[in-house]
Amino acid sequence: MHIGFPFRVDSRGRTAAADDEDHARALIEQVLFTAPGERVNRPDFGSGLRQLVFESAAGELATATRALVHAALQQWLPAEVGVQAVDVAVADPTAEVTVRYRTRSMPAPRTAVFTRTV
Repeated sequence: MHIGFPFRVDSRGRTAAADDEDHARALIEQVLFTAPGERVNRPDFGSGLRQLVFESAAGELATATRALVHAALQQWLPAEVGVQAVDVAVADPTAEVTVRYRTRSMPAPRTAVFTRTV
């Protein structure tokens, strides 16, 4: 079991736990929506996705955004999550990221969709 994200207390007054699947989703979400420089002890952690929400999502920028997000996930989660595919759709001011991934504890591929309005 893992500590639940976001951190919270469960009904028993203890730290909430998360299973392997919820933990993997939480790790991906943290990388996607953390801006580089946001974490004091890891200033390069994150994907920079939030900075691109207000840019045009056409052509080369869309391809660059997918590559940026895929690279960030591979950089920060290589031991936990095997990223197979990433798709990013940006509609001002909302970002929708679809990630297809595997984990060691879940050999079957999973697809998760993350939506954030910034």
